[in-house]
Amino acid sequence: MSEKTPSEAAYRGRIVEDVRPWGKFRRFPHEGASSIKIITVGPGGRLSLQYHNGRDEFWIVLDEGLEMTAGDRVWRPSAGEEIWIPKGTKHRARGVGDEPARVMELWIGPSEESDIVRLEDAYNRG
Repeated sequence: MSEKTPSEAAYRGRIVEDVRPWGKFRRFPHEGASSIKIITVGPGGRLSLQYHNGRDEFWIVLDEGLEMTAGDRVWRPSAGEEIWIPKGTKHRARGVGDEPARVMELWIGPSEESDIVRLEDAYNRG
């Protein structure tokens, strides 16, 4: 997952960072996003290992305390880390800290909740 797909490069190319006297902000393109969520994962909780056929996802880690899986990579991202997950890529988030941790998820492309293909699920969902 080291090379950027054309859709990732196009998306990241439209992210705008603006420096102000008080700090900075990053503006993320939302055109074409079919959902924007903030997901909170409790300590010991984990999302299903899943992939999607109809959408890419762009994650922005808001808090420490998550372990991410994207493809074959498993790591503990820093707060503020931005992660591109191409459609068809297996992925999940797991809470490994003592407090709930959040990630903001943007769906890029037309999609619905029914586009989840679960490979593993601790909660017996299909």
